[in-house]
Amino acid sequence: MKIPIPTLALGAVLLPVAAPAQAAHPKVKIVAPANGATVSGPVKVVLQASGVEIVPATVERPGTGHHHLFVDHDLTPVDDTIPRGVTGILHLGRGQTEFVLDSLKPGPHRVIAVVADWKHVPLKPPVVDTVRFTVK
Repeated sequence: MKIPIPTLALGAVLLPVAAPAQAAHPKVKIVAPANGATVSGPVKVVLQASGVEIVPATVERPGTGHHHLFVDHDLTPVDDTIPRGVTGILHLGRGQTEFVLDSLKPGPHRVIAVVADWKHVPLKPPVVDTVRFTVK
């Protein structure tokens, strides 16, 4: 015997639908080097982003951004344009997700990754990750 499934039950099964990935808060992760690692130079920084499309800085489209690295440098104010030509602040304006730091001296270092829009202003809320590591 076939038992009819009430429409209400079907609706209840279909209601808990996951939100689209675009609605998720954008995140950035420094995949390498690992936080707390001791590494040999040169140091390859590998970045991974979710909830935001990483594109060249010339792309002016909502939901996109590009990476900046603050190497042994404090963050600049989040409402300001990330400055160019400052030692320790690197713009990955071609949409790169990797960068080789080839001039780090032995000792402790800190890298902060920041995703910014085409105007080089950090996304809001800030999309940031930090790692600390030591170069042998």
